[in-house]
Amino acid sequence: MRIRHTLAPALAFAVTATLAAAVPANSAPATPTARHASCPQLSKSLKWYGTNRDKLQRTIDERGVCSHPGLAHGHGQRPVAAFDWDNTITKNDVTDATLVWSLKHDKLLRPARWRDTSKWLTPAADRALTKACGTDVPVGEPLNTSTNTACADEIFSIRDEAKTAGGAEAFAGTWNHRRTVPQYAWIPQLFAGRTVAELRSYAAAARTRALKAPIGSTVKVGSHTVPAYVRYYDQQRDLIRTLRRAGFDVYIVSAGSEPVTEVWSAGVGIDKHHTIAIRSVLKHGRITYENQGCGGIGDNKGEAIPYVDGKRCWVNQEIFGIKGAKAWQQQDFGHRIALGGGDADTDVTFVGDATGAHLVLNRNKNEFMCRAYDNADGRWVVNPMFIEPLPRKTGAYPCSTAANIEPEGGFGPVRRADGSVVPDQRDSVYGG
Repeated sequence: MRIRHTLAPALAFAVTATLAAAVPANSAPATPTARHASCPQLSKSLKWYGTNRDKLQRTIDERGVCSHPGLAHGHGQRPVAAFDWDNTITKNDVTDATLVWSLKHDKLLRPARWRDTSKWLTPAADRALTKACGTDVPVGEPLNTSTNTACADEIFSIRDEAKTAGGAEAFAGTWNHRRTVPQYAWIPQLFAGRTVAELRSYAAAARTRALKAPIGSTVKVGSHTVPAYVRYYDQQRDLIRTLRRAGFDVYIVSAGSEPVTEVWSAGVGIDKHHTIAIRSVLKHGRITYENQGCGGIGDNKGEAIPYVDGKRCWVNQEIFGIKGAKAWQQQDFGHRIALGGGDADTDVTFVGDATGAHLVLNRNKNEFMCRAYDNADGRWVVNPMFIEPLPRKTGAYPCSTAANIEPEGGFGPVRRADGSVVPDQRDSVYGG
C-alpha cells in the first residue's frame, strides 16, 4: 500500500505530455494496415458474447504495437487500460470476502466509540453496534465476531445494506454521491489499528478460501447468506495479458480497500504500483479512520474515494499526474485511458472516459447500462457476466427519468455530452 504519491504517475505524465505536444487532442487513433506477428491476439478458445472479442481486438490493434511498433522497444507513450476489480476481473467481491473471513476469525479491533469509525454513522447505528458487540472486550482488542453472531450480523448489515440489522438508516448527513458512499469508505476504517501487512494477510487467507470454495457455494454471516466463492474470469486474465503484450500499461481502479485489492491483482500480474483503491492514512504504521484524498481534497474521512466521478479523479491524478480540482474533469484525448472496463454505476465515469473501448459486464446497473446501450460513440462493448450471468432485466432502464446518480443524492435523467437525454433502454445482452 502506497502512503503517498509515487514516481510512476510523474513518469506517466511526462510521456503523456510529450504525446500531447506531438498529437492534437482530437486526433483519431492509428489504424493497423496489416495484421502480423507483432499484433498480440485475444484467445479464440475463450467465449465472448457476439462480436465483442473483435471489438476489443480492434482497440488493441489500433493503440498497441500492431500500429505503433516502437512501443515494443520502449518508444512513445504507452496506451493505458484501466479496470474495476470486483465483479469485473473476478466473479464476486473480494473486499466482502476479506470482511467475511475477518469476522469469522476475530480480526476487527474494538473501537473506543463506533461513531468514530465514520463521520456519517448515525446514532441508531452507533447504538446498534454498541449493543450487539458489547463493551466487555477492551478497546483495541479483537472483537469476538466468530462467536458473537449478533455483532458480525450488525457489521455486515451496515456494510451490505447501509442499514442496521433492525432496519434503521446507518449513515446520514451530506456527501457528494458521485464521489463517495459511506459504507464503502467504512471497510478500511473497520480495520483501524491493524497494519497493512496484517490486512494483506487476511486478504490472502480469504483469497485461498474463496478460490477453493465451489462455484455457487454460500456462507452465513449472522442472518446474511453471501457468496463463499470468488473466481478470476479467464477472459479477463487473457485480456489483461494480451493488452500488456501489446504495450499497454494496465491499471486496476477499485472502490475496495487497497491492500486487499493488491493481494488479488497480483494474481493477474498487476503490481501494487498499478493498483488504485481506497488508501488509508497510516499512523505509526497502522491504519486509521482517515483516507487519502484526490483532486485537491487532502486526508479525509472518506469524502473522495475511487467511486463514480472519484474513479476519474484517481485515474487522472495517479496515472496521468493531473493535480488539484482539474483531476475531477474529463481530460483531452492524450490524457485519457484507451480502454476501460467495469460492471457497476461506480465505474460509469472512468469507463466512459476511455477513447478506444468501454467494456461493460452487465449486472443491470441503471446508469451504466443506459450509457452502454445508448452507445453514443459506437465503442461500448456489453458482455454478460462470464460466470452465473444475470437473466434479461424485466422492463426498461429508466434512463430518461431516474438513472443518473445526482451529486446531492437521488436520481435524474442520463444526459449525453451535448445535454440531450438518453431514452429508456431495453436489456439486450444477458445470460441464457
